[in-house]
Amino acid sequence: MANSPNVVHQGEMQWIESSRGSGFAFKRKLLGQAASGEKLGCSLYEIAPGASAWPFHYHWANEEAIYVLEGAGTLRLGDQKIEVSAGDYIAIPAGPANPHRLINTSDAPIRYLCFSTQIDPDVVVYPDSNKVAVGVGPAGRKVFGAVYRRGTEVEYYDGEPDA
Repeated sequence: MANSPNVVHQGEMQWIESSRGSGFAFKRKLLGQAASGEKLGCSLYEIAPGASAWPFHYHWANEEAIYVLEGAGTLRLGDQKIEVSAGDYIAIPAGPANPHRLINTSDAPIRYLCFSTQIDPDVVVYPDSNKVAVGVGPAGRKVFGAVYRRGTEVEYYDGEPDA
């Protein structure tokens, strides 16, 4: 064990587990946050066969990168489906040109590192489900986070008192 708040060992960290139905399930270790990272995040993910961590999405503010450590899967990147495996590095710039989702299409778990800039606030768009998420604060410690269905907008002064 290191004697610095800037050094963590993933083997000494507990997995954070999340699942929703059979299509979304992951185990995650927030390495960057645990090592006092501020502008660059890094998480270790493990995804079971047939699942993915997140729906198809893109960020307006944050760039991401994925480095596959073990296993294989299919990266949906825009209109492309790209087979990825151990040793592959994937750059995912911010913006609507790069919606993405990594799905474990193999018979074994896939493990990867996901890096992300930590620009705050961020807006995330989910093209398949027509949703938008707004988040302020780091993963696991959001001070504000909400998901909205597109098309439910209100006029700017809606609900404001006249005086």
